[in-house]
Amino acid sequence: MCLGIPGCIVSIDNADDLIATVDVSGVRRQINISCVVDDAHPVDSCVGDWVLVHVGFAMSRINEAEAAETLRLLKELGDLQAELENMRTPADAVTAEEQGS
Repeated sequence: MCLGIPGCIVSIDNADDLIATVDVSGVRRQINISCVVDDAHPVDSCVGDWVLVHVGFAMSRINEAEAAETLRLLKELGDLQAELENMRTPADAVTAEEQGS
């Protein structure tokens, strides 16, 4: 299973090598856009497009609504993970060793 993170292409950095900059929730990274460029979607039309990014590659195009919903769900998962971590290690937790003393 792979997890694609939504990002918006903000610039084309190297059209020949299909390298673009994507903004993912305020963080900008260079990615390869070769998987989303074709005759119907040339390099120069990519700026402003939303894509799913995985390991430095834009894997597919998505619309803005899909991007917003995916980002919302990822935030919820992150919040849930943080809550679970807090439950595992509460400030007043007693270790098994301490209980046996």
